[in-house]
Amino acid sequence: MLETSSRLLSLLALLQTRPAWTGTELAERLEVTTRTVRNDIDRLRELGYPVDATRGPAGHYQLGVGAKLPPLLLDDEEAVAVAVGLHTGASIAGMADSSARALTKLEQVLPHRLRRQVNAVHRAMEKGPEITGSNVEAPEIEPAVLTAIAACIRDEHQLRFDYVLPDGVSMRSAGSGIGHELPVLVEPYRLVSWQRYWYLVARDEAGEWRTYRVDWMSLRMATGRRYQPRPMPGDDYTDFVLRDVASTGWKVHARITVFAPAEEVLSRIHAAVGVVESVDDSTSVLVTGGESLEIVAVYIGMLGLDFHVDGPPALLEHLQTIGNRYLQAIR
Repeated sequence: MLETSSRLLSLLALLQTRPAWTGTELAERLEVTTRTVRNDIDRLRELGYPVDATRGPAGHYQLGVGAKLPPLLLDDEEAVAVAVGLHTGASIAGMADSSARALTKLEQVLPHRLRRQVNAVHRAMEKGPEITGSNVEAPEIEPAVLTAIAACIRDEHQLRFDYVLPDGVSMRSAGSGIGHELPVLVEPYRLVSWQRYWYLVARDEAGEWRTYRVDWMSLRMATGRRYQPRPMPGDDYTDFVLRDVASTGWKVHARITVFAPAEEVLSRIHAAVGVVESVDDSTSVLVTGGESLEIVAVYIGMLGLDFHVDGPPALLEHLQTIGNRYLQAIR
């Protein structure tokens, strides 16, 4: 038989893995009597874990929802961040099962108000395809900002915010959301995470679809004003962000002549992150970009096809530098 402290942890772990357990099932798993199970349930309640009990033929125990987060050593923002991260991890190869198990345990004990926040963020967010890593530092986003935007999406409330470019950022890098008088008032529809940035897809006051970098947004007071949803056809929010960033948001834009048919190039990239123009049966032009010269160099190298860089000149210089570096490595 396990010692009392170890048994309580084992009992808590069992209660977090599925919604309901009978006293007999718990007793068998813990190798104790049902009376010991009842006593251990009382100890968990004294420690702040809300355990509900249902009597009768279908009687069972289940971990309930309390008025506050049980002692998990997490504050509210941390609990929401962990839950959202686990939702994301559930789609990553090799982590799906463990992320799903951990998420089930956490959601069992989240208070209703936090569970609503997690569900709002999860339903509101999408993730773009990861092409490769980045040597550009990702901006930090306050969890409260994502939560507030997600709540407006969930509740179909208009969102008001200031949208200001940081020093040194060109208008071309600002995305289609720039150019409005401040504050901006939109109908928010989806949060999209791509290449370590968060983007909001929304309709502006003129009814046009726009993307906004979340790290450039400063939220104003909540409007509380409802809007009648008019979703994007096909729910194509992620591809819309990729296309919009491809045309306006990259810091480096490149034009590459690829010595392969357009169909071959398109089969090796995500169609939304580059425009491919056919020149002839064996040649095409790829217009693409990235956050730095290093990233663009990696992208075009990953094509696995012969190419010629038409511009910009800085990319030509960078390729010459890394080309010489590779040649020196094999001499």
